Amino acid sequence: MNLIALVWAGLVVLASVQAEDGSQMQMQTEQIEVGSPESQTASQEQGPIETPEPTIKYIDFSKLTQAPSATVPETPRGGCRGSGHGSQVYGRSTWIEGVWAIMYSWYFPKDSPSSRMGHRHDWEHAIVFIDNPEVAEPKILACSVSSHDGYKKYSPCPPWVIDGTSLKVRYKHAWPLNHDLDTTGDAGTFQDLIMWDQMSNDARRALNSVHFGKANTPFNDGNFRPKLEKAWPFKK
Repeated sequence: MNLIALVWAGLVVLASVQAEDGSQMQMQTEQIEVGSPESQTASQEQGPIETPEPTIKYIDFSKLTQAPSATVPETPRGGCRGSGHGSQVYGRSTWIEGVWAIMYSWYFPKDSPSSRMGHRHDWEHAIVFIDNPEVAEPKILACSVSSHDGYKKYSPCPPWVIDGTSLKVRYKHAWPLNHDLDTTGDAGTFQDLIMWDQMSNDARRALNSVHFGKANTPFNDGNFRPKLEKAWPFKK
């Protein structure tokens, strides 16, 4: 069972580990191992991503002391070379108001909808609300996807965005706005999932302290619970 699909719209989805001038951004080195019990539980709710390579990348957060300072390339696809290490989606989950919430997050080194527009760094995330993670087939109750400074909330999720136990989302932009997430009926492919509790202490410390400019890490200690509350899709 798998639950999150991310489908890419357009050719302006960017995630380079180098600036256009060739200067190296101090990011990913070794891919994080997956397979802990928490990862296995969340993997039941995690699904495929469809994306042209290279696009989204993971960071070796344990070696990150500050956000990369390279400037945004002038063109949307500028510097989109990739690293060859692959990509990961980052997860964190907890109970909230009697339902189980799983947040899936993606990091993008830049968000550029058009030439000379956008900013360095982008974090996007989707939250799936299920009834119980301990049952064989958890029921999807609702979902919320990050959209600029807020969320698009679905309670219940539209039937065409659900494929078995998979919620399908896409990363897109509507010019001149920057990219955000939304649900989709299209299929996708999978990425490795790394859960918060699987990360090293150094990695979690970096995510709790490093400032990503106009973006922010949605699943760190300071942001995780407030974002779940802001994304709450049910009527109170």
